[in-house]
Amino acid sequence: MIQLPTKRPDLKKISDVVWEVSTDYKKSEPKMQVPARVYATKPLIDAMDLAVFEQISNVACLPGIQKAAMAMPDAHWGYGFPVGGVAAFDTETGIISPGGIGYDINCGMRLIRTDLTWDEVKPKIKPLVDALFKLVPAGVGAHSFLKLTPQQIKDVMVDGVKWCVKNGYGWPEDIERTEDEGAIKGADPDKVSAKAMKRGAPELGTLGSGNHYLEIQVVKKENIYDVKLAKALGIFENQVCIMVHCGSRGFGHQICTDYVADFRPKMQGWGIKVRDEELACAPFKSKEAQDYLAAMRCAANFGFSNRQLILHKIREGFSQVFNKDAEKLGLNLIYDVAHNIAKIEEHKVGGKKVELVMHRKGATRCFGPSRRETPKIYRETGQPVIVGGSMETGSYLCVGTDNADDETFGSTMHGSGRTMSRAQAKRTFRGQELQKKMLDNGIYVHAVSMPELAEEAGNAYKDINQVVDTMELANVSKKVCRLLPVGNVKG
Repeated sequence: MIQLPTKRPDLKKISDVVWEVSTDYKKSEPKMQVPARVYATKPLIDAMDLAVFEQISNVACLPGIQKAAMAMPDAHWGYGFPVGGVAAFDTETGIISPGGIGYDINCGMRLIRTDLTWDEVKPKIKPLVDALFKLVPAGVGAHSFLKLTPQQIKDVMVDGVKWCVKNGYGWPEDIERTEDEGAIKGADPDKVSAKAMKRGAPELGTLGSGNHYLEIQVVKKENIYDVKLAKALGIFENQVCIMVHCGSRGFGHQICTDYVADFRPKMQGWGIKVRDEELACAPFKSKEAQDYLAAMRCAANFGFSNRQLILHKIREGFSQVFNKDAEKLGLNLIYDVAHNIAKIEEHKVGGKKVELVMHRKGATRCFGPSRRETPKIYRETGQPVIVGGSMETGSYLCVGTDNADDETFGSTMHGSGRTMSRAQAKRTFRGQELQKKMLDNGIYVHAVSMPELAEEAGNAYKDINQVVDTMELANVSKKVCRLLPVGNVKG
């Protein structure tokens, strides 16, 4: 565990929403190679967890890091890297660090639109949430509705969403509306341990617990900030949408565990020193790093597939409750994005295009219209960015900008960000009281566990409006609309 400072380091103000910690902050070995940058409004920076400054400056000491180690406005303490951390490493001299991706590999967000209005859904919100609770396994130890063979699980690791669609668990259009078409190339099941396989197999198509959720949301007229962009993305006033937040479950967790254990004792032999053992890493060109990358891609494809199978069940649930086919209800996927992942991407550094190992942990890729990775259907708008808020406060749909490439390596926030640990939230709030309060405020929650519900109280999180506004002011991502919760399935 790192030793936290008693006060914040000196910050250089770059703009109203960009603050920088100089390389002078850590001059002893291993010293900072680049500055540490934090994106935040003045109120957010003043309230920022001291662990964020310590962790992001530790990241700035890692070999081969480029430009700056970055913390998004939702940043808070995490394993090694802060959640909300972004770092780019040169593929020749740099590293890959599991702590910079996270234990829940490809934890991410999925947003589904409908043709339904809140007036149509409101009378059926309780049976709808209850139906989704039954159809989508949630909570610790939740088991899949599928019984797949070991070979089928390996096929999912390689083919991702394409496997789901091929086997009847989705529509062809879902593929192009998922980051990397839901199947990152280079996944190799042979690099995944038997223990990870055993943990993952029963969990495909499950919501899990923690801050993961399935939420029914409403877009009110006053919360549409760009009518043209909203229309292009299929959004209209008083519309009902569905948001899903989950990842690769125990499968990704075990892969991270396996490779951290592999990297840690080998770092001395590689000549790598880190300020925190949670930053265990391997030279990117090493066999160990390439093995981890191949296994991480398996977990990423598993995570995309997990959310795809949940979408399949959401469509079933809406069809049952409204007695109409999902197609007629307009349950189309808007987009699915990862926010715990490493990608090999090309970006400009010092005016030259270079290949980088992009680490995003609790941070969303937000490419603008000009990037070739942006799906063709979003070349006019920019890639959709889905920002999950707390169960009480609402979420956002944004789009990426071309300026994001130069500013943050095409990265933005992923959510509102915690202000309170889960343990502290459990001591502060009571699940039953929170459930009643939310119902009084027009939000029906069906939860597996009351203590875990307490962890997700709105007051345990930052103000999502300030978080999202920060990155719009930085011209990194642009607001399209805010989505307010009306129903929630919680693990």
